[in-house]
Amino acid sequence: MTIQVRPYTLADFPRLLDIQKEAFPPPFPEELLWSEDQIASHVHTFPEGGLLAEVDGVAAGSATALIIHYTGKPHTWAEVADNGYITGSHNPNGDSLYGIDLCVRPQFRGQGIAQALYEARKELVVRLGLTRLIAGCRIPGYHRYQHELSAHEYVEKVKKNELKDMVLSFMIKQGLHPLQILDHYLDDEESCHYAVLVEWKNPHKNEG
Repeated sequence: MTIQVRPYTLADFPRLLDIQKEAFPPPFPEELLWSEDQIASHVHTFPEGGLLAEVDGVAAGSATALIIHYTGKPHTWAEVADNGYITGSHNPNGDSLYGIDLCVRPQFRGQGIAQALYEARKELVVRLGLTRLIAGCRIPGYHRYQHELSAHEYVEKVKKNELKDMVLSFMIKQGLHPLQILDHYLDDEESCHYAVLVEWKNPHKNEG
């Protein structure tokens, strides 16, 4: 099996939509799946940030990112992603690559697709001389514990490997560490509308 990661183009839109529909089935809101206009905006605004992973030529996963200046200010997905268009929020002079989307078709999960996309993001951070990679991480396992644990307590238990979360546990395994809890980040029932901002720092970048 050969995994190839490359920038996606507008011509890839039908395959990108198929990936998203399979990766984010209901109750994930269908209106949050990429539109053709949004993909066109990604390609025009920051072509290096849109990635497509192919396995032997078959579209298996995708990821989208933009550049921001990180301040630590709480935010929603819609704010940081400019409602999915990135045009108004992408800052070429920023210091952080912000991942706003990553998905893998179910049939390709467990085969290193997401890891390959994250490695490509890390390589982009290093190549552009950015300080960090950050992302708003869903915590889809939280709904099972919402009546006994706060979101912060849930994240702490996942960090300590006392609980497993399909998304956050993977992020931690990729070297991304929780920074802060974001309330009302996304209309996401499984995560109880929370997300966790996670960070990977560029080891080649000296701060201060």
